[in-house]
Amino acid sequence: MAFATPGRENRTGTLSDHDRLSLAGDASRWEPPGMPATPVLDLRGIGKSFGPVKVLHDVAFTAYPGEVTALVGDNGAGKTTLVNCIGGVHPWDAGEYLFEGRPVRLSSPREAADLGIDLVHQDLALCENLSIVQNMFLGRERRRGLAVDDAVMEELATTTLAGLSVRTVKSVRAPVGSLSGGQRQTVAIARAVLWDSRVIVLDEPAAALGVAQTQQVLELVRRLADKGLAVVLISHNMNDVFAVSDRIAVLYLGRMVAQMRTADVTHAQVVELITTGRSGELGLAG
Repeated sequence: MAFATPGRENRTGTLSDHDRLSLAGDASRWEPPGMPATPVLDLRGIGKSFGPVKVLHDVAFTAYPGEVTALVGDNGAGKTTLVNCIGGVHPWDAGEYLFEGRPVRLSSPREAADLGIDLVHQDLALCENLSIVQNMFLGRERRRGLAVDDAVMEELATTTLAGLSVRTVKSVRAPVGSLSGGQRQTVAIARAVLWDSRVIVLDEPAAALGVAQTQQVLELVRRLADKGLAVVLISHNMNDVFAVSDRIAVLYLGRMVAQMRTADVTHAQVVELITTGRSGELGLAG
């Protein structure tokens, strides 16, 4: 798949095939050929515990602009905890968090949003009794004096959806309660794009959707990356992962065991990494 490079000056660099495919330990932090040398999101040695239970162990994870990175793992692998650390929901106990090459410390989702990191959770957090435009601007309403500027908000919402080539939504005045599952997912994603996010994390965006709606959502996910955003996709559906992602990061029992180009692995290898933490020379050392 083609990448769209964001409008920023960056050095470029590549690693050898041997380095890229050596995936034990910290080798998940390879640089894809032709991609910016500096990832927009770069986590190094992240650790997180809840009381005596250690959930994340020395996790390294990168996300590049113009890419879809699929984050996969079995239930309990630590995906939700890692994403919540990325989004400022949980503070991490150890490690370094770099955003666009700068170390940051997040203490709330608001701070993450201010940086340009938006989490689209599986429940979407939409208000069914409000319209599409009202949901997209909820808590961030545009005003003219003391009055809400409905005309400007409608224009911006319509422009955002059109920019994402969304054709399934006929009117931004339609109540969210009247929309299909795929249309609701589209609204939640468009809301993140509206606020100039640099990183969008999507938690199972195609869960409980039909075939046609899933295809629409996956096409939208690809368009986000083509616009230069870094997209992190959490999914249990390997067909979706291989259809849309540029890279795959595999968590196993709280450890990042592999992060590799999608084109370099098979379905069977990824499934084996998810279930055992190792597949041939990939993953945990024997």
